[in-house]
Amino acid sequence: MSISTPGGPERRPTVASTAKKPAGGRPAGGKPGSGKTTGGKPGSGKTTGAQRGGKGPRKPITPVKVSQGRSWGPIALFVAVGVLAVAIVGYGGWATFQGAKPWDERANAIEGIVNFREKDPELVAGGNHQQGSIQYSVLPPVAGPHNDAWQNCMGDIYDAPIASEHAVHSLEHGAVWITYRPDLPAESVEKLAERVRGNEKLFLSPYEGLDQAISLQAWGYQLKVDNADDGRIDDFIKTLKVNASIEGPTALCTQGVTATGTTPRELGPQMPQ
Repeated sequence: MSISTPGGPERRPTVASTAKKPAGGRPAGGKPGSGKTTGGKPGSGKTTGAQRGGKGPRKPITPVKVSQGRSWGPIALFVAVGVLAVAIVGYGGWATFQGAKPWDERANAIEGIVNFREKDPELVAGGNHQQGSIQYSVLPPVAGPHNDAWQNCMGDIYDAPIASEHAVHSLEHGAVWITYRPDLPAESVEKLAERVRGNEKLFLSPYEGLDQAISLQAWGYQLKVDNADDGRIDDFIKTLKVNASIEGPTALCTQGVTATGTTPRELGPQMPQ
């Protein structure tokens, strides 16, 4: 349709665009006249997350692994416990094996021990009771003739020398006689006394003329050491006490002589056996 205006040519009315512009005056999807769509190349036909109404997908985040050093504390503890367990089991097996050996084999295994049962069988025959003083070839004596009366050996500690004739009889009953030089320091004497005090089949006394600080006697056996801390003292006691008896484990250590002095007492056969 044309519109005539007075005095002028006809003009065609301008047809308004029916397309609505989005806010801001820009066509949807790009800049005016750019021909581009947001998020893609012209003519690519691709749509992006922005065109779908949101941001594009994010790349997955790879977790960062933090390298940690080994915890050596628990490992060291485990190893220590394992070593201790092996040591305990090993020692138990060794102790069981040692305990299974005959006592005389265990005695011979003590370093420095002298076995007079092998060296002088006649000396250890036993049962030979004599009155009066007796001359011994081994000092302190370990066997041989002896007085009818024995020295009391119920863990007795004598502070002066005693008669060997009584002491040897105690050895025949299975006691261990520990002797020491009179000049041994009091501290060392006390260490010996601690082993003896109150323990049956043990007795302790000083002895003149020892060539070493301490000498231990059982029937037919002797061990000499230089100090009271020597572990062989305990080995000797444990192995030979009672075992070395030639009169059996019931032989008495009570009702014996309790006096000191190197002259034997003539108590005669009234001593109980």
